[in-house]
Amino acid sequence: MAELNVGRLVAPTDDPRVAEFMDNLDRINGLGKRMPGFVWMMEGSGEPGTGNTENSIGDDPQFVANLTVWQDAAALEKFVWGTVHKQFYDRRRDWFDILGEQHFVMWWVPAGHRPTLDEAMARLEHLRRNGPDDTAFGWAQLEQATMWRDKRCAPVAAE
Repeated sequence: MAELNVGRLVAPTDDPRVAEFMDNLDRINGLGKRMPGFVWMMEGSGEPGTGNTENSIGDDPQFVANLTVWQDAAALEKFVWGTVHKQFYDRRRDWFDILGEQHFVMWWVPAGHRPTLDEAMARLEHLRRNGPDDTAFGWAQLEQATMWRDKRCAPVAAE
């Protein structure tokens, strides 16, 4: 299963307003890579402290993407909601603009497939235009996934 999460940083990657996020990217990404069920992650340059933030979207270097592949939804769900990653998720508004449109998508991939960012963006656009289906979906379409309902951050009025 592949997942794409996009966001726009509130400031450039070298700005003190996003320093705590940037300083923890390698730690959180490293944790994800060590999780049972992790398969692959889109990488950046490999420079310490950059994560994959160099994989910007369009001409805006603050608009960044995270693209990973997991063996199944349970593995991704455990990483997102059952590790220290959850603490960073809860603080996402400290570092990212609130986007007015869907910014997260999942889809099933065959074993060994490594999606490109263009492929992932097409899946996200499909979800935005058509809603969830077998091509692109979110947590709510995965009946076996329950942690996201119980552990995600309470909605903010601006969402």
